[in-house]
Amino acid sequence: MYTLSKNLKLTAFIFMAVGAILFAVDYYNLPKTTEQVAALEAAHGEGHGGGHAEEAAHDAGHGGEATLHEADASHASGGHEMSAEEHLEHTLGQYQNKPWSAIYIAAFFFFMIALACLAFYAIQYASQAGWSPLVLRVMEGITAYLLPGSIIMFILLAFSGFHLNHMFHWMAEGITEIDGPTKAEGLAKYDKLIAGKSGYLNVPFFLGRAAFFILGWNIYRYFALKFSKNQDEATDNRWHKKSFKAAAGFLVFFIYTESIMSWDWIMSLDPHWFSTLFGWYVFAGMMVCAITTIALVTIYLKSKGYLEKVNDSHIHDLAKFMFAFSIFWTYLWFSQFMLIWYSNIPEEVTYFITRIEDYNLPFFAMIAMNFIFPLLLLMNSDYKRVNWFVVMAGIVILLGHYVDIFNMVMPATVGKSWSFGFVEIGALLFFLGLFILFVFTSLTKRPLEPKRNPLIEESKHFHY
Repeated sequence: MYTLSKNLKLTAFIFMAVGAILFAVDYYNLPKTTEQVAALEAAHGEGHGGGHAEEAAHDAGHGGEATLHEADASHASGGHEMSAEEHLEHTLGQYQNKPWSAIYIAAFFFFMIALACLAFYAIQYASQAGWSPLVLRVMEGITAYLLPGSIIMFILLAFSGFHLNHMFHWMAEGITEIDGPTKAEGLAKYDKLIAGKSGYLNVPFFLGRAAFFILGWNIYRYFALKFSKNQDEATDNRWHKKSFKAAAGFLVFFIYTESIMSWDWIMSLDPHWFSTLFGWYVFAGMMVCAITTIALVTIYLKSKGYLEKVNDSHIHDLAKFMFAFSIFWTYLWFSQFMLIWYSNIPEEVTYFITRIEDYNLPFFAMIAMNFIFPLLLLMNSDYKRVNWFVVMAGIVILLGHYVDIFNMVMPATVGKSWSFGFVEIGALLFFLGLFILFVFTSLTKRPLEPKRNPLIEESKHFHY
């Protein structure tokens, strides 16, 4: 049985405490009024007079309700230069979204690891994989974060639905209604494109879908663990067969709900833009992060004297999956980028122009961290058997995909007013501590080696 060390538990709490403090410090220092925004821009030598129509159009849907209404007013009036006051309101809306966005990115990052790990766990049962039974407990431990992580995500989505933040452009009041207190105000807020999507993009249906997905994912995890526990105590393979059937059914449910979840929770932050590859793109990022986390946790446990039967062939297989999904992610990223960039349709290419021009460093760093670095480190088969190589590659991959989510969310919510400071670091550390606490506490509940899995002997003697 694995025992959670006091040092690891203390480390988790320290991460959470330091993260909360860093977040609070930076949040306190963010501008809260237009006067503070003006002072901040003056300190950076930025003018804030007229001539911001291009910025408003460029950031349509980016950076809070003020931004949205200004951009829509520009479209409705056939071109409208923002006044100094409008520009300050626009920028203040972006700053107000910054801490919410930092929390949202970190919360989604660790939630998606748990969810994708559950899918990878189901794949092992559905495919009757013989190499993986020795690391199934590691997967079960990582999925322990699914319930708290999904609850946190639902709360954040509900906060947006109740207008406690303005991250989702399409949730802005009056945006689908052409009539306002006056005709001019109604036109200023109205967005024809979003109004056309209102049958799907509306808060009750949005939250209802989220609740349905979260319930389905957690129900499968509950029964998967129940069948696994029963199999350990059984005298036949009846429960293993039930695990196979449940896994096959879940994977069908997962592939549909994951795609819709990625459209709802990420792509709808940019409601004027869409990509038919987006669900697969998010899926690839989720899977490589989950498999990387499985590898890192397995290597850690083995270094502490647990999982003695796990050999370098198991690590090699995990590293192969890390490499394969990194290449798959790159293929989807390039396919999405190339087609949109080459066709150069304004409402589509704006998505990438925003990120290349305003997020130049994180945009290109993401590509290097998620493709070039794994390619160089994990292409060689021998390196996949060297634990410290896998750990180094894994850390870079995880950080790279955090930056990927940062690039997907921040341009849509804070526009040009982005930075990477204590708010982002604090949120990341807090959720890292929470993730460690749930995962490693869960690993203490059962023996790390399954007792009666019919494929356990094959896994113990697995060599490649």
